[in-house]
Amino acid sequence: MPITVAASRLGIAPYNETQPVELRPDWTTEDVNLVIRAAYRQVLGNDYIMDSERLKGAESLLRNGSISVREFIRTLAKSELYKKKFFYGSFQTRVIELNYKHLLGRAPYGEDEVVFHLDLYETQGFDAEIDSYLDSVEYQENFGENIVPYYRFNNQVGDRTVGFTRLFRLYRGYANSDRAQLERKDSRLATELAQNTASAIIGPSGSNSGWAYRPSKAGVTPAKALGGSVPFGKAGKLFRVEIAAISAPGYPKVRRSNKAIIVPFEQLNATLQQVSRLGGKIASITPASLN
Repeated sequence: MPITVAASRLGIAPYNETQPVELRPDWTTEDVNLVIRAAYRQVLGNDYIMDSERLKGAESLLRNGSISVREFIRTLAKSELYKKKFFYGSFQTRVIELNYKHLLGRAPYGEDEVVFHLDLYETQGFDAEIDSYLDSVEYQENFGENIVPYYRFNNQVGDRTVGFTRLFRLYRGYANSDRAQLERKDSRLATELAQNTASAIIGPSGSNSGWAYRPSKAGVTPAKALGGSVPFGKAGKLFRVEIAAISAPGYPKVRRSNKAIIVPFEQLNATLQQVSRLGGKIASITPASLN
């Protein structure tokens, strides 16, 4: 069953068309090669791996049946290669986001999960942090011993709906790697998890038809209605309207551009119509703070 009819726009079409990679009991040499490639791609965030960086010993153990796919995944995630790419020098929340993505195929559901793993790392170390994912009931129920973890875009029993939208903040397209992104080693979800807010779905890297805009990192769009910034309006009746992709004559076509305006409730409908005439998209409408 397709994940969504918008799969091509969201960059997840390949997951509509393929089955999970599993090492079955009657596997062939090509089967195990496919599993190894899929494991590197998943655990190392689709980053380029040189031949000299490959974990040849672990590959050999998998090829001769000495370890399961789950143990091969464990070896990759605990390796110095993984640490160099994602652990050293990274924001702590970012490390946990990637561990969830690479090992469980999802984003953290809430700040409580992040706090748990931060405490686990501080008290027991990195290896225990990795083991907590691979030894979990969730991992066993979804991947077992011989399925390579994959991105769980299809919500399953026990999954939280918010995980679907948050995963798109971590997944930036089938051809993108977890190190080749504008935000680099910064957390993608720290603010949303702390505020317990849902994530907007943003189009994959390289797409001009995204579903939402990226807020300015400098925070230049107004978030409050300061005294005198809007004419008239009663407390609780002002709204902050965030607009993206205005493309009418006189507006330069700037990728991922955005602006925000504060409008009274009585002008809201007229403002939305004007934005539509200018070819813009409404990214969000939220009540505006008055102080």
